[in-house]
Amino acid sequence: MGSSWILLILAAVTGLTSFAWLALAMDIHWHKVQGRGRAHPAAQLKLMGWAGLLLTAVLCFLADRPSMAVLVWVMLLVASAPAIGMILSWHPQLLRAFWPAR
Repeated sequence: MGSSWILLILAAVTGLTSFAWLALAMDIHWHKVQGRGRAHPAAQLKLMGWAGLLLTAVLCFLADRPSMAVLVWVMLLVASAPAIGMILSWHPQLLRAFWPAR
């Protein structure tokens, strides 16, 4: 399949975005990134985060056979979660790109 690498890149970006949304759904991370004066759409962020993780799995399954897709999906999750954790530790303001102040 010639477009499988595009699907895998989309899956990686979707996984990273999903974990960013799930992190922003937590009060402490939201206030670090957006400040205390902003409304916190926690339920919406959680829903989008979980839906994004499901979409990541779907993209992996579209890119490759099921046995490989599960492995790639788990590896993307294992890579994305610590990446968001490191961003939160060093430069939490970078997560504003995932939920710009409206």
